[in-house]
Amino acid sequence: MALPSPSTPYRQIRARFDSDTITVYQAYPSTIAIPAVANQKLDASPNFSVTRMTWIKPSWAWMLYRSGYSYKDQGQAHILALRMKQSTFLGLLRNAVLSHHSSVKEAKSKGEGRTGTVRVQWDPERTLRLEKLSYRSIQIGVPAAHVKELMDGIVEIEDVTQRVRELKSLLDEDVDGRLTLEDLIQKGLAPREAVFEVDEDLRRILEMDEQPTPKTL
Repeated sequence: MALPSPSTPYRQIRARFDSDTITVYQAYPSTIAIPAVANQKLDASPNFSVTRMTWIKPSWAWMLYRSGYSYKDQGQAHILALRMKQSTFLGLLRNAVLSHHSSVKEAKSKGEGRTGTVRVQWDPERTLRLEKLSYRSIQIGVPAAHVKELMDGIVEIEDVTQRVRELKSLLDEDVDGRLTLEDLIQKGLAPREAVFEVDEDLRRILEMDEQPTPKTL
């Protein structure tokens, strides 16, 4: 895979956001997703575990890839859009450590799955057709110690599964690849995402300015 161009940061947070909120995604089984939407509470169902790490993703395309457009398995059959306060999102990131750090590896080796550290992974971003791109997108693992903070920061929960499946159906029909991202945005089947900028201190915490090497591509 080619290196990203100088105008494309290797690691970036792309998301749908406004002046106060940012939208992230996660996939859940119906037993969790349906009550969460009905009650606008992520833990509305007793099946939602507040003692397990919850992974959230700002990138629409990466959520599609991770869940296989919601068809991967029953545990990811519903994709929820979680609109949350930017202050909560940034607060979680300020407590983050990258998953490859020795402190996280040590906790894993000791079986400390409930470590209080927010974890960050940078994974290859995807197109809406799930093709790998040359820059990386963020995944955020929220541990038990921060799950309440996450839930308190959510202002809206929307089930976007039907939209995802309509998107996949349209892409499957588009055998010539004529549909553009803008076409899909206009049809309401993809959000308009942009780079979500963070301050220099947070860029350092998240190692956003690390340069790619052949090993990391």
